[in-house]
Amino acid sequence: MTQEVTSFKAVKIPDTYGCATRFLYNTVPGRIVLKLLIKTSVSQLAGLLLRCPASRVLIKRFVKQNNINMEEYREVKFKSFNDFFIREIKEEYRPLPQSGLYLAAPSDGKLTAYQISADSVYDIKHSKYSIENMLQDKELADEYSDGVCLIFRLTPDDYHRYIYIDDGDVLLQKRINGVLHTVRPIAFEHYDVFGQNTRDYTIIQTKNFGKVVQIEVGALFVGRISNHNKNRVIKRGEEKGMFEFGGSTIVMLFQKDKITVDKVIYENTDLNMETLVKMGNKIGTCHQSSSSSSSESETGTTS
Repeated sequence: MTQEVTSFKAVKIPDTYGCATRFLYNTVPGRIVLKLLIKTSVSQLAGLLLRCPASRVLIKRFVKQNNINMEEYREVKFKSFNDFFIREIKEEYRPLPQSGLYLAAPSDGKLTAYQISADSVYDIKHSKYSIENMLQDKELADEYSDGVCLIFRLTPDDYHRYIYIDDGDVLLQKRINGVLHTVRPIAFEHYDVFGQNTRDYTIIQTKNFGKVVQIEVGALFVGRISNHNKNRVIKRGEEKGMFEFGGSTIVMLFQKDKITVDKVIYENTDLNMETLVKMGNKIGTCHQSSSSSSSESETGTTS
């Protein structure tokens, strides 16, 4: 099974939240509590609880609440809730496009796409965010001026493992320690989340998409980003790592004129909507193949 055509669905970017989230981010007392909750030690404690055998009692309810089809996953006996959360999917449910010239989503998630300005800034809902702050490296950030920033926001119902999008060579891997805000849009109204949260980034010289930066961003109660220690040479579709419990985000940075993103994804972003994608979905092409691809009826449609 391969994915050559993707029929996209889109959802409105959330603008309403539960009482607890509104309290933490929209009130003064809440932000005082928030300063404690976003510490990595709190997430580490939550992780310990979710890795204990007793946490298995949470699995059944979680599956039902998030409408997870367990038929899609490998049958194993889970040792804990976290063991369930990082469960492996059967390969046939996340196939890659046949052509390596097609850009595949590295993970499940709610996708938005942004143009990076000449001064290495991208704009989310009229708020400007710096690539330099995200990477803590001005020289590297400048390489992505006028490029593309793709943001994959994972929620608890998503598959939380992720892959490499192309064959290539790993040039650098780096961890930036920080706090752990939620990655829900409400947090971006108050904080530069991608510039403050703990994150790992990998610079990859890819075969078809140029020099790419893939960034895994931890989130509230998700302090553990588990990237595999692998060889410097990587293969398209190879598992890169996984997030443990909670929501989280992957950010992909592409240099100018290296990729063409499906126009529907940009249109959805402009309409304040997120495009729902699964790991392996075709979301664009390498730039050199975009002219030939445009003559084919492969663009997605929203519903």
